[in-house]
Amino acid sequence: MDPKETKERMKLPRQKMPEQEPMERVKNFFEVPLGLTPEQAMEEARRCIQCKNPLCVGGCPVNIDIPWFVRLIAEGDFVEAARKIKETNGLPSVCGRVCPQEDQCEKVCIVGRKGEPVSIGRLERFAADYEREHSEISIPEIPRASGRKIAVVGGGPAGLTVAGDLVKKGHKVTVFEALHTAGGVLVYGIPEFRLPKKIVESEVEYLKRMGVDIVLNAVIGKLETIDELLANGYDAVFVGTGAGLPNFMNIPGENLIGVYSANEYLTRVNLMKSYKFPEFDTPVIRGRRVVVIGGGNTAMDSARTALRLSPDEVSIVYRRSREELPARAEEVHHGEEEGLKFKLLTNPLRFIGDPEGRLKAVECVRMELGEPDDSGRRRPVEVKGSEFCIEADVAIIAIGNGANPLIPQTTLDIKLNKWGNITIDQDTGRTSKKGVFSGGDIVRGGATVILAMGDGRRAANSIDEYLKTGVW
Repeated sequence: MDPKETKERMKLPRQKMPEQEPMERVKNFFEVPLGLTPEQAMEEARRCIQCKNPLCVGGCPVNIDIPWFVRLIAEGDFVEAARKIKETNGLPSVCGRVCPQEDQCEKVCIVGRKGEPVSIGRLERFAADYEREHSEISIPEIPRASGRKIAVVGGGPAGLTVAGDLVKKGHKVTVFEALHTAGGVLVYGIPEFRLPKKIVESEVEYLKRMGVDIVLNAVIGKLETIDELLANGYDAVFVGTGAGLPNFMNIPGENLIGVYSANEYLTRVNLMKSYKFPEFDTPVIRGRRVVVIGGGNTAMDSARTALRLSPDEVSIVYRRSREELPARAEEVHHGEEEGLKFKLLTNPLRFIGDPEGRLKAVECVRMELGEPDDSGRRRPVEVKGSEFCIEADVAIIAIGNGANPLIPQTTLDIKLNKWGNITIDQDTGRTSKKGVFSGGDIVRGGATVILAMGDGRRAANSIDEYLKTGVW
């Protein structure tokens, strides 16, 4: 690209994605961003200057050839753009919606040095949606069967990625999913208004059409153990069971009616569709005043979900300041537009109940920031004598999750770290047990969808090599 064209492209404004209006969307569970139009997508794609050394590719955990697919969009070849993405990413409609591009591919975009970066995530979403909505999805050519079988334990982002990559290498793959729907955190954790479940269903169906077998309601560790899978004909096993064990605060009153873990609350609303109660028969306490404890993306998902269940007020209680909020800036912005309140530098001390054991208030204390802790953030310190109460009839604890313990408890020769996460070789995904690989939140703790998918890609390549060479 000649310097004159580069300079012209650098001047093009970033395209604004249409969204539902805040006061309208807070009354429904429909998706908030409406997606780019074809004209907007082509104009946004023209902002890419096709760098000789595209840093964005290295910023993507699954190494999508971003300049190539963006160029295809700029040329109007939307279907080929989607197929280029799918060479390394089997869940593009998902990633285009929920990945933190601002901290990954877009963070290192050269265009962003003098202005706003190219909207890589929105372009990825556009291409994948266009392919699906125009019934242009095609199945890649699958090589001749290798005769090798792999069991994937857990149908979340890591497991689905492993399955898709391995079936494209000619191996027979079976995914064992504990729930009645595949998708893991994509279906039970992320709200409908951020990730419509029909999108996840479509991505899973694509994998099934490629030849991946998915067995639902299959709790490995109870139905069969890892050792039994290996003894019953599987040549390798990938463990991607996630971080489904909620952390609690261990303060008085956590057992009161109306106090939820974010896991339970979001699972009830998202997977079990309690927002449609009684059409769906899983209820959830809607509450008049809702307090969400935590500052990450799960806290934001919980709070923005609660807003849609029509309470008087929903508040985020977070012990640090706004600068330390780990949630995506876009989610914080959307929450504030929808009426979400933030009670920062505040920490709960106890939950207070009424005589019937129902939550009525949360006692909190003011905090101030002291010296940095191990995370590099300034440590919150209590301000003595600053206790106060917040009226609440629902509280949602969203302070992180631990590793799902079932596989470690039933596979004693898999090494764990001090938090109960499976330890792996970071380059290969190999565990301490021969033939067993792992990745995603069961290894990392609670992390992002795209990091789990990156783990899955590395593990798939390593499993393929192991099956071909037998070398451990």
